[in-house]
Amino acid sequence: RQLLRLGLISGAAVAAPGLLASCQRDKDQLLAAVEGQFPQAWSQQLPGGWQTSWLGEPEAVARSKAALWSLSDGWASALPRQQIRPLGVDAELQRLAPWAGPVSRLFAPEGSPALAFPWAFSPWVLVLRNRPDLAQRRAEGWQLLLDPSLKGQLVLPSSPRVAMALLGHGLEPLMALRRQALAYDERHGLNLLLSGEAQALVTPLQRVIPLLRRDQRLQVVLPASGAPLTWQLLVRPAAGAPLPAAWIQKLWDRSLLESLLLKGWVPPLPQADLAPVARRFPESISALLLPGDGLLQRCWSLPPLSVPQQLAQQNLWDAAAPRP
Repeated sequence: RQLLRLGLISGAAVAAPGLLASCQRDKDQLLAAVEGQFPQAWSQQLPGGWQTSWLGEPEAVARSKAALWSLSDGWASALPRQQIRPLGVDAELQRLAPWAGPVSRLFAPEGSPALAFPWAFSPWVLVLRNRPDLAQRRAEGWQLLLDPSLKGQLVLPSSPRVAMALLGHGLEPLMALRRQALAYDERHGLNLLLSGEAQALVTPLQRVIPLLRRDQRLQVVLPASGAPLTWQLLVRPAAGAPLPAAWIQKLWDRSLLESLLLKGWVPPLPQADLAPVARRFPESISALLLPGDGLLQRCWSLPPLSVPQQLAQQNLWDAAAPRP
């Protein structure tokens, strides 16, 4: 959800779309998703005739003529409202945890129609490599980012907005945070962390869950004060078909739910629905997948910003840049 990219999404999304050059599938039964950002265990259970088109970037998803799009909340909430329509799965939306409601409305006021199905969420977390000393100080939360030993060893999110949300929006803490940064690239940040070029990384929890069971060097800190959330949503284009309700209902199947959790995809279901599956995992991982309603209530989503808000945050970000 980079600040500067938000202004570009709308233009890209309304650009005249063409049929996907690489396939001749029936667009009325096609789900478009970014490769690696949708669980194959679920896509393989689509009804007969449905297929998935794996694309390289969210822009390509939002330009496609597929019947359904899978997009992050940053991309979905920037779509022109006339380009999307209600999903037709009201009963399934009612079964989600209440705090998924604003996201399903794409942050429109309460009472507005649901225009997205939030199928997964992930808090941003601090991942440490071979730093049990810092992990033992997890009660300090996001203040750990400013530890002197992490100067030049910390990979921050590529989105200035997410980075700014970690320590508040004051100039001084933001300047201190930016002085710590080795890079701003959570997509490739795991490579920097695992190779030893960085000691700490801020990334969505989903990306690190599959690694935790086989890499004992990694410790994850989800601050008790809460964290920004990133969401994965299904969106129905104006000319798209309704979501297959029976396929959506598979999210509550324990076998599929276990497959999703193994990959770090956590549907926003009530904790009572998640607990029987999450508790099969090692305790350290289960605590991350099932942090409890109290902590989740202290987490927050990032609704779209107005243009003046974008400019104000960009100006603050620029003002906090390290001086040569």
